Amino acid sequence: MRTGLNKDKYDSVNLYFQDESRFGLMTKQKRVLVSKGIKPVGRYQHSYKWLWLWGCFSPITGDSFYWETPWVSNTIFESFLCDFSKQNPRELKIIIIDNAGFHACQSIIVPDNIKLIRIPPYSPELNPAEKIWQWMKNKVAMKLFKDITILQDKITEMVDQLEPELVKSITGYELYTKTFFEYF
Repeated sequence: MRTGLNKDKYDSVNLYFQDESRFGLMTKQKRVLVSKGIKPVGRYQHSYKWLWLWGCFSPITGDSFYWETPWVSNTIFESFLCDFSKQNPRELKIIIIDNAGFHACQSIIVPDNIKLIRIPPYSPELNPAEKIWQWMKNKVAMKLFKDITILQDKITEMVDQLEPELVKSITGYELYTKTFFEYF
């Protein structure tokens, strides 16, 4: 190990990708297969009720951490990091984040066992956490949910399906895993 990890403070190092995504009652549409000349028909619900799902995902171990909130803000981001730091507190967590406005790190307190690294602006393809949201949203696409609690139940069901091996298979970009193992 070439990192000079402070063994008095940390037992391990892990890489995480953090992101948040909005899930709502408005029907998410997607492409469907139909016969040539047939117009696809699907039910649609137009509603402005939603919730935000926050997550950190490790392509190295498959570990993940989730939070659900009614909105996003700097304060919520700070609280999310604080709670996440308590999961395996002797692990140094390197977290890759995007440039969302509420990630304004100058005004928040970041726990000691968390180091934040930003990806370049306007490059969501560099954040594999986006693929987790895509996986989840594909499972709720073209479905109607009567109210937000039914959607929450579906989200809980999907989160429970995200076992470590599945998280690693979705987020394990070779660029990141290879680089991480070279240094740690």
